[in-house]
Amino acid sequence: MNVIMKKLVVLSGAGISKESGLSTFRDGDGLWENYSAEDVASIDGWYRNKKLVLDFYNERRRQIERTKPNAAHNILAGLEKEMDVTVITQNIDNLHERAGSSKVIHLHGLITQARGENHDRKIYDIGYKDIFLGDTSPDGDQLRPHIVWFGEAVPMIDPSIRIIENADNLLVVGTSLNVYPAAGLIQYITPGRPIYLVDPNPMHLGYKPYTQIKEVATKGVATFAEMITK
Repeated sequence: MNVIMKKLVVLSGAGISKESGLSTFRDGDGLWENYSAEDVASIDGWYRNKKLVLDFYNERRRQIERTKPNAAHNILAGLEKEMDVTVITQNIDNLHERAGSSKVIHLHGLITQARGENHDRKIYDIGYKDIFLGDTSPDGDQLRPHIVWFGEAVPMIDPSIRIIENADNLLVVGTSLNVYPAAGLIQYITPGRPIYLVDPNPMHLGYKPYTQIKEVATKGVATFAEMITK
């Protein structure tokens, strides 16, 4: 007999990886490892100083290689035994995959991948290798990180909308829901389907009813797992 598993969609953000030691733009004054988003996370910044951007992401890649998934990542991966789980993440790290999550959508790209600067559909897995000026794709393009920067389209938004429309439950963890278009995804869940927010700070979703778990990601995801599997 085939058992139909409930569909859980997880929308995750930087807060879940922060507990693994990865810093974010929102840690203080809008800087990421002392760099502004305009310099290292925008398409304009890329064209102004490609070497700076490449060096920045090379270091992030090395940092992520040394970083391990935390309890929140591991619990979400473990929930696949109970539910049909899809993770839609704003994070560029691969910690969800390394924890064992089998269905992960990266809204803002994945740092262990690269693409030619003029060919956004041909993606290359590079692991934790550095990218340097002069490194080119088979098309002859300068390679760049496969990251969606400010000023660029977010191609995985439409597939994410379709997944959320079919969710039985939506869990939001580690994101302030301030960055669009990702923040707008919650409006696509079917009315009446439960929404859970894991965040230690007050959150407001307007007209959407939700249950907030006021804890950091590791503790909050554990609490959520207990609630959802009872």
